[in-house]
Amino acid sequence: MNHIELKQFLNEKVEEYNNPKFIESDPIQIPHQFSLKEDIEIAGFLTSTIAWGKRPMIIKNANRMMELMGNSPYDFVLNHSDKDLEKSTSFVHRTFNGIDFTFFIKSMQNIYQNHGGLEAVFSQFPEDETHKQTIHQFKKIFFEISHQNRTTKHVSDPMKGSASKRINMFLRWMVRDDKAGVDFGIWKNIPMSKLSCPLDVHSGNVARKLELLTRKQNDWKALEELDSSLRKLDPKDPVKYDFALFGLGVFEGF
Repeated sequence: MNHIELKQFLNEKVEEYNNPKFIESDPIQIPHQFSLKEDIEIAGFLTSTIAWGKRPMIIKNANRMMELMGNSPYDFVLNHSDKDLEKSTSFVHRTFNGIDFTFFIKSMQNIYQNHGGLEAVFSQFPEDETHKQTIHQFKKIFFEISHQNRTTKHVSDPMKGSASKRINMFLRWMVRDDKAGVDFGIWKNIPMSKLSCPLDVHSGNVARKLELLTRKQNDWKALEELDSSLRKLDPKDPVKYDFALFGLGVFEGF
């Protein structure tokens, strides 16, 4: 395929998958349960944090997190008691357990009370061409309160080479205004042009087959290469192609 054919092919796949039907089987359905901005972003952040493994299990366990927070995540984050947190210690999703979950709640309370909320923290580096520095600094702030070392592995750091798949997916959800009702577009201080594709096994394999990516590892350097390729296809909304790459990989076995 030449550049024009590739762009047309991928745009058709974006149209096929970037629509409300996508929500039915995707973890993004969890934040779609809410209407309050803060509920959406907290539910989105927690859901994206446990977004590895089989999607039905991710959805089941993300719903469990919402139940443990009384299905009112922002109010719970701000006003939980120690007794409320005790119930959360029973939570487990793969290696993310109750210790991690309760810390995430406390850390988000600190972020909303002392840093202006999640959007403010992720918006603090407007000069950052990608979100490499932004995500790195977010992790510093996230763990500025007392924590167990085991929990730090659940927030990635691109400065250490991670492609930061789950954080980039969360940012896509919050920032990208897709006009189709899938991504939320509720964060207005970050341009869509700076978003990066949530690079995983599926999107990486498809990107290599389409010659959008040559690097073999799914790390930050690979993400930068993929970003460069996707921004040539659409400089304003490059991460829309996540729908095409993911759909081709997961639903079509491309």
